[in-house]
Formats: sequence, structure tokens, C-alpha cells
Amino acid sequence: MEVFNKMNERFPCRKKVLKTLTSLIGHSEEMLPAAIHIYGHTGTGKTTLLKNFLNGTARHNRNKLNYAFVNCVESYTLRILFENILEYINKESADDVKTENLKDFLEQLRHLQSQPEAQYIIVLDNAERLRDMDANVLPSLLRLQQLSGLNICVVLVSQLPLEKFYCKTSIDDPITLYFAQYTKTETLEILSADFKNAQKLMVALLKHKKPENLTTKLQIVETVTREFFNNYLNIFLGVFYKACRDLSELKITARKCFTFYMEPILDGTVSMTDVSRLWRCIAGPLRTALTQVYIRSGQAEVRNDFLYILNKLKILNLQTPAENNDKEILKIAQSLELPYYGKYLLIAAFIASYNSSKDDKRLFVKNHGKRRKRLQNVNANAKVTEKLNTYIGPKSFSVDRLLAIFYAILEEKVGLTCNLLSQISTLVNLKLLSFVSGENVMDGTSRLQCTVGLDFVICISQVVGFNVRQYLSDFN
Repeated sequence: MEVFNKMNERFPCRKKVLKTLTSLIGHSEEMLPAAIHIYGHTGTGKTTLLKNFLNGTARHNRNKLNYAFVNCVESYTLRILFENILEYINKESADDVKTENLKDFLEQLRHLQSQPEAQYIIVLDNAERLRDMDANVLPSLLRLQQLSGLNICVVLVSQLPLEKFYCKTSIDDPITLYFAQYTKTETLEILSADFKNAQKLMVALLKHKKPENLTTKLQIVETVTREFFNNYLNIFLGVFYKACRDLSELKITARKCFTFYMEPILDGTVSMTDVSRLWRCIAGPLRTALTQVYIRSGQAEVRNDFLYILNKLKILNLQTPAENNDKEILKIAQSLELPYYGKYLLIAAFIASYNSSKDDKRLFVKNHGKRRKRLQNVNANAKVTEKLNTYIGPKSFSVDRLLAIFYAILEEKVGLTCNLLSQISTLVNLKLLSFVSGENVMDGTSRLQCTVGLDFVICISQVVGFNVRQYLSDFN
């Protein structure tokens, strides 16, 4: 009960889930359930709550509870998975742990039967990755209590319901706990608890910038009340709640936008009580921040570094010889820490800018039919250098065409998510792409064009092992 009360103070919006967890694994004298499945969308507090709950329960039960917290993304093979679990559970012989298969893993667990009062909990985060392993792994883990003879419970934490695991077991299905997305009221309550951190961030930024009247501005920040902060959060969530439900992302963006909200107050142009003028001042920054959700590179320091690199590229193109230019471009392109899919999106954007949409079927569809060689086509293909698309300049393209080419050149299957779309905004933010019309990637109506040259894209494609020339109409 003591653990429940402390956790309830820290996670007030998860009282029902905490009560269920306490009844299932919060008592040292009871038998643990065989398996528990916890699922819900990302950013709903599954991992954080479970870690804190198990830490508190282990201390309360005087270390009779041993638990392993393993991320299945990192444990991508059976050997790594089983050895990581045993290192947490069997700490005395952690150095001697060697398991090649499920049989070795069960034998290691049976050696722990000398401690009858001990409880063991195995938490497998990102458990949907278990579907990529051998077919017998997931059913065996769900029956681990029966196979090992221990008071052991396996907790699967994932974003998917159990029906998506395609697993049939001979025992009852595991107990299921669903973490629903936070409501707007709950999100406001959680973000409101971040008031002190937002205030400290404002003080740190002011001390770093050292503006005029620093003392006066620090005093203004100290006079900010929680009620004023909650009014700001109501405005903030009115814009962001429909677009983003990820709590950690909302916290980061809310702190960042709060600095913009405070700027007119610190300058003395708007008072704290003038809500309508404050809204007019914050509306623009909020719209800009909305297009940068999930983009870590939106921070000023990272953006300035990339702008410096791109400015250096322009200088190199004007002032250095061709050979040195190629070497420098190769060096800079390889130093760009773009995400894996971001590199493919940049390649797809270049192809879309320098290819005609009429050539897409011929270049990306295998069975596109025979192409008749007419005299006008032969003459059109006999281009001089000045008429090549790569020398004429980039053309605009739609987001739909960009994504179609991206999926055509990418060998693996990737779902269309907000994270993927946000990487297009990242490329725009880094000046690698630019908007021609519209400035919202999410609605799909905007048109873009690629701003980098052929040499630069060839360097990026070499990093991921892709032959971009094969998909350019100038070379085919």
C-alpha cells in the first residue's frame, strides 16, 4: 500500500493501472501471474511507470523481488536476449552466463530453485520484436513459470495488442493492461507539474544570453505564477493536442514555446494580463513549432552547425578547383548525421526534382511494358550537356510523389508514420529541401524542390550503398 500511495502521487493519471499492478505483483507472499501484457501508444508512460513501480516494490519487499528489464530492440538475437535476462536475475554467476538456445536458458533458470521465497519478474520492452525471432520463443516465455518451476512472471510491454503477435498458446492468455492515451485534462495536469522546470529553463536562458536589464527580467520570471503557466498550457494544447499525444514530446515543445510566450512580457511591450495580445504574439511561433514536432534538430545550435556546413558548400562551389571541391563535398556529405530514412528521402527528393513524372513508371515499375523506339524519342535522348535535367535545375514535386519514389527505392517495408513525415520537415529545416508552395508537409498539398547538387547526392547514396544514377533519366 505504501508503494501504491507514492506511485499515485507521482502518476496521478494512472491510478487504475497502478491499483491493478499492485494487486498482481505488489505482494511478496503471493504467487505471481504467469504473464502480463501491457500495451498502448508510445508516450503513454508504460516503461517509466513500470520501472518506478518495480524499483519501489523491490525495496519494499527487501530485495526478495528480482527483476530484469530488457529492451528487445537491443537484444536482437536469442543469445543476447537470454543472457541479458540471466545477468539481471542471477547476479552471482553473471560472468559465467552462456546460453545458446532456449534449452540452456531453462537449465540456467532451474538452478535458481534453491531460493523458494524469491520472486522473479522479466520485463521485455518493445516486445513486438519477439515476432521476428523463432516461433517457439514467445509461447515458451508465456509458459516460463510452468517450464522453470519458479515463481516467475513475464511482462510484455509493446505498442500492439496481443492479437498482432500471431501467437497461439496452450494456456490461458496473459493478463492484459491497456494504457490509454492521456485526455486533454490529464495532459494539462501532467504538463502543469513541469512549471518549476520551465521557470528554471527561462532563468538559465536569460543568464546565458545576458541581455540588458537582466536583474529586472529575472524578477519578472520569478513572479510568474502556476495559474499563468496553466493559461499558457491551455493555449498550447489547443494547437498541439490534436497533432501530437506523445507526452515527452509535448513537454519539450511546451518548454521551448514558453520562452517565446515570455519574450514580449520580458521586453515590456505586453503585460501578463493581456491574454489576447499574448496570443497574437505566440500564434506564429506555435505554428512553426507544430511543423517541427519530433524534430530534435530544430535546436538552434544544431541548425547553425548545418547552416555553416551548407554555406561552406556554397563557397567551395565558387572558389575551389573541381578536384578539391569533390573531396570536400564527399567529406561534408559523409559528416552529415542524417537518419537512415532521411538519407533515402533526400535521394528520393533529388530524383523527383531532376526526373520528369512521365519517367517514373519506366524507372520504378518492373513490368512497365515495352517502349517503342520512335525517331523523336531517339532525338530527345541525344541530349547535350546543357540540356540535361541535372544542369537545367530542380523542378518542384508533391509530397505524394516523393513518398512514392521513397518506397520504390527502399528495399524494406516501412509504415507511413508521423516520424517519417517529420524527417521531410527536418530536411527543409536544414535547407536541403525548400518549399515552393505551401509549408505544411502533413496535409500533402505542399510542393518542394531539392536544393543540393548531383555530387552531394551521389556522396549520400554511397553512404547507404545506393546507385542514384540508375534512377536518373539523364543517364538512362
